Amino acid sequence: MASHSLKRILIKVSGEALAGGDSFGIQAKFLDQVAEQLWSLSNSGLEVAIVVGGGNIFRGMAVAAGGADRVVGDHMGMLATVINSLALGDAIKRAGGKAKVYSNIAMPAVADTFTVRDARRALEEGKVTICAGGSGNPFFTTDTAAALKAVELQCDALFKGTQVDGVYSADPKTDPNATRFDKVSYDDVISKNLKVMDMAAFALARDNGLPIFVYKLDVPGGVQAVIDGTAVSTVVNANAE
Repeated sequence: MASHSLKRILIKVSGEALAGGDSFGIQAKFLDQVAEQLWSLSNSGLEVAIVVGGGNIFRGMAVAAGGADRVVGDHMGMLATVINSLALGDAIKRAGGKAKVYSNIAMPAVADTFTVRDARRALEEGKVTICAGGSGNPFFTTDTAAALKAVELQCDALFKGTQVDGVYSADPKTDPNATRFDKVSYDDVISKNLKVMDMAAFALARDNGLPIFVYKLDVPGGVQAVIDGTAVSTVVNANAE
């Protein structure tokens, strides 16, 4: 997919990105950097939607592994994403931008409840549209929430920042012979068992023909550089073209 054909995109922002170099919480410097980058993208004419993770505050699956109720843990994780989303929305506004925070968990005193109609309108109005609360249901990751929102909002592509600069044949951190793909098809992801997103998220993207761009979170130039083709990344789509 050529970058000039992108009009509306969704970016999955990990909670860890907001923690910066810390292991917990939100680091103001990194929050402001992410906010400025997102507003710059929106200001360039792109319609930008965001799904934020909550791993810098709470990990429901980790707590469930210790014997706690998975549903309760996942609900706590969703609330962590609301905290991050509110912080990001406020930071974008402080940077001079426009942002709108929606929550998939109804909490009208804090954020508008997500509806596709309202969120699409916010995008059309040039607001960075932040979708909090995951999918609103337990047992689904924020990757799945990102794919779901990207499809619901009719986004042209989903951008996922990770710890590595694309999709590899194996984990490059443990396998020195791992090779990176510039482009890979949905079918190849399955046949080669490549790690892109969890399978529920990936199936949503594949079944709806949603391209996925995988890039390194701290790449110079951020998402704009990925769109421009000046940053290393991997694009996953129907035919790897």
